[in-house]
Amino acid sequence: MSNSVLLTMEGKTAKLTLNRPDSMNAMDVNLLNELHEQLQKIKESQVNVLVITGNGKAFSAGGDIKTMLLQSDPEGFKETMETIKEIMVTLYTLPAITISAINGAAAGLGLSLALACDYVFADEKATIAMNFIGIGLIPDGGGHFFMKQRLGEVKAKQTIWEGQKQTAHQAQQAGLIDETVSSDFVEFIQNKIDQLHKQPLSAMIETKLIYAQENRERLENTLSLETDGQQKMRQTNDHKEGVQAFIEKRSPVFQGE
Repeated sequence: MSNSVLLTMEGKTAKLTLNRPDSMNAMDVNLLNELHEQLQKIKESQVNVLVITGNGKAFSAGGDIKTMLLQSDPEGFKETMETIKEIMVTLYTLPAITISAINGAAAGLGLSLALACDYVFADEKATIAMNFIGIGLIPDGGGHFFMKQRLGEVKAKQTIWEGQKQTAHQAQQAGLIDETVSSDFVEFIQNKIDQLHKQPLSAMIETKLIYAQENRERLENTLSLETDGQQKMRQTNDHKEGVQAFIEKRSPVFQGE
């Protein structure tokens, strides 16, 4: 393992830290595989509270662009998307209360991961963006599902189409995150963990699992549709232009094709 994801356990609390700080914790194949593996360990443990955060100045900048450029093989793409699917379904149905601690930028797939958690907290200096549209793609990692859960269909569509960066306060006002933290962020998260362990967690988790079972098929269907849609979008001229513009650090010129 390359330690792209760090797992620590203390009692019945687990913490997953995305650990590619030099790349703003962008998710390459290694990180995704490790995240999947670590979530399976947690699922098989006695953990009942899980915190996910990022090392350094970002939560996660999303999918790694270099990985996307190297993945011209359709089978490799499908394998990666299947890993993403398993990560999101496992996290959404995990028999534990999950917290995403957004310590910095959370964008694209990184934001999908954050929104898959039961609680979404952000440092006041953090920013979020569902910004796939900037490179001519659609959200994946269940982004459509989780955005709709929090915003409703119409607002979710508009937010995805606009792809704008939001401050933590703006994201809270919109309903994408639960609380913006102006005090010490690490201390705030620890206090939340301590509060949860004073609650009847078995009852809380049972409620979570009822909703998860009710919605699991819809989430899995959304993830499959995203895989098909993303594969189509990867063949478009707009996506190629979006990636080229990203590499050249300029604004893309889209043609709608």
